[in-house]
Amino acid sequence: MPAPRAAQDGAIAVRRGMFGVDGTGDTSGYGGLVRSIRLPGASARPYGGWFDEVADELEGALEEQGLVPESVIDKTVVDRGELTFHIEREHLPCVARTLRDDPALRFELCTGVCGVHYPHDKGRELHAVYHLRSITHNRLIRLEVSAPDADPHVPSLVSVYPTNDWHEREAYDFFGIVFEGHPALTRIMMPDDWQGFPQRKDYPLGGIPVEYKGAQIPAPDQRRSYS
Repeated sequence: MPAPRAAQDGAIAVRRGMFGVDGTGDTSGYGGLVRSIRLPGASARPYGGWFDEVADELEGALEEQGLVPESVIDKTVVDRGELTFHIEREHLPCVARTLRDDPALRFELCTGVCGVHYPHDKGRELHAVYHLRSITHNRLIRLEVSAPDADPHVPSLVSVYPTNDWHEREAYDFFGIVFEGHPALTRIMMPDDWQGFPQRKDYPLGGIPVEYKGAQIPAPDQRRSYS
């Protein structure tokens, strides 16, 4: 049986409205919604299924390298049937290489990295989430690392998973996560001289009017607000 959902880390924010927009800009009509934003806490063993096997093998492989698993893995989370290892960012390349090369793990494929911004998660506002797949064992896990806004640096995994080249550039472009060691960390979607990172939660909704069938559609922050 899978492990029960662990105790929450606690609320990091309270969201009001459909998109958490402050002031004008929420055109959804759901401005009265109020809910707390919570992140799942560490799970207790047994995790269930093959999750324990992967966790045991990873911890054993780290010990063989002279590392203390508790200093490398911040927490292990089983939530909604998915396994995520939260890794201290300085150990990310070592953990990724171990997951790729260990015969009992063999997570040969990283399908990309996603950026996440939690502006109220103090000291760890920026998260990078990696999706790893084992073709050998037909398994899927995630790695997650965090960094503060004041020091948004995370080691690049291009040397371990070369396909991350473009994914890391996209996460840098939209979230401002600086992937140390990337061979050419430049913007991939926005112009080179663009100011700011458009997918951060504190980025203004603004925009420009769009012409559609002869009509001018106002920019998002200028449309009628129903909240």
